[in-house]
Amino acid sequence: MYTFLSPYTFANGATVRNRIMLAPMTNFASAENGEVTAEELAYYRERSRGAGTVVTAVANVTPGGKGFPGEIGIDRDELVGSLSKLATTIQAEGAKAIVQIFHAGRMAPPDLLPDRQTVSASAVAPEREGATTPRELTEAEIQEIIKAFGDATRRAIQAGFDGVEIHGANTYLIQQFFSPHSNRRDDQWGGSVEKRMRFPLAVVREVLKAAEEADEQFIIGYRISPEEREEPGITMEDTLKFVNELANEELDYLHISVQDFFAGSMRDSSDKRSRVELIQDEVGAKIPVVGVGSLQIPDDVEQAMEGGVPLIALGRELVVEPQWVEKAASGRTDEIRTELSVDDREQLVVPESLWNAIVNRPGWFPVKEHAEN
Repeated sequence: MYTFLSPYTFANGATVRNRIMLAPMTNFASAENGEVTAEELAYYRERSRGAGTVVTAVANVTPGGKGFPGEIGIDRDELVGSLSKLATTIQAEGAKAIVQIFHAGRMAPPDLLPDRQTVSASAVAPEREGATTPRELTEAEIQEIIKAFGDATRRAIQAGFDGVEIHGANTYLIQQFFSPHSNRRDDQWGGSVEKRMRFPLAVVREVLKAAEEADEQFIIGYRISPEEREEPGITMEDTLKFVNELANEELDYLHISVQDFFAGSMRDSSDKRSRVELIQDEVGAKIPVVGVGSLQIPDDVEQAMEGGVPLIALGRELVVEPQWVEKAASGRTDEIRTELSVDDREQLVVPESLWNAIVNRPGWFPVKEHAEN
């Protein structure tokens, strides 16, 4: 039997039926007001039948933190009923339901924001074409956003989710505070690596505090990007210091966001060691590490787990093959799809908005033109 098919029990007592997680992937399918849609529920239902844990697409904790059109909302109490439908849909298929919470910061599209003004740790624009310069957050606004992460956690608990994942990766606001590129502050929130950790750690502690009203088996994860390409940018040395701090918090897992599990440094081409394995070796004895990244078939996942990583998240792989886990479990690995055709949307139960993004963004997914006859 594959290692990833065995159950896993977190330190808080929560048990998942296997080691495979659906990675959080934006699907652009929620209503404009942040409510989940029937199309979105069908997409999650289809992918909750095999995975042990489902981490939803990001949900914004404030109106000014929205990062995508069609994003799940968790910024208002009136959305609890909608969120509850999502949690129940996932859990009905036997998976744990975890909602990912975030603030987009300077990466938010201005036209999605109430005042069309992006914000960040400092007034530094991202290094990408057409990027706007954000406004630096005030002390009062920083405190409000920290509190908003706690409020979002409370709503997740009320909606019946099994946990939350704090999105501290992929260049969004929490990472922007940790990054020396986006954070040029000279107050308590910026400067040294220790000061740049303060905002992420304040969010973690606010979420942990809010979760005290939940069942003790409520799962709290944190997603992190190990490095940045920018100069100055996050280095592996920074990250190893940071993950040691995170490992001292009462978190249940640390999710490492990389494109390829086995890839080396994006900053130093001579450093070939897997970023996930480096973090596993550093803190894996203290906190469960979740690996991810271009693991298409069961043998890839088994190889990734050989270094001790206990949990693996699959994103694109479970979009392309919703029955990935079931086919692995029943010995039908040769039937696992590793590419999709432009004709497959309805069969794969993918929202039209996500499907359009897939077929119109070359290289994101392995897409062939048409299904073979």
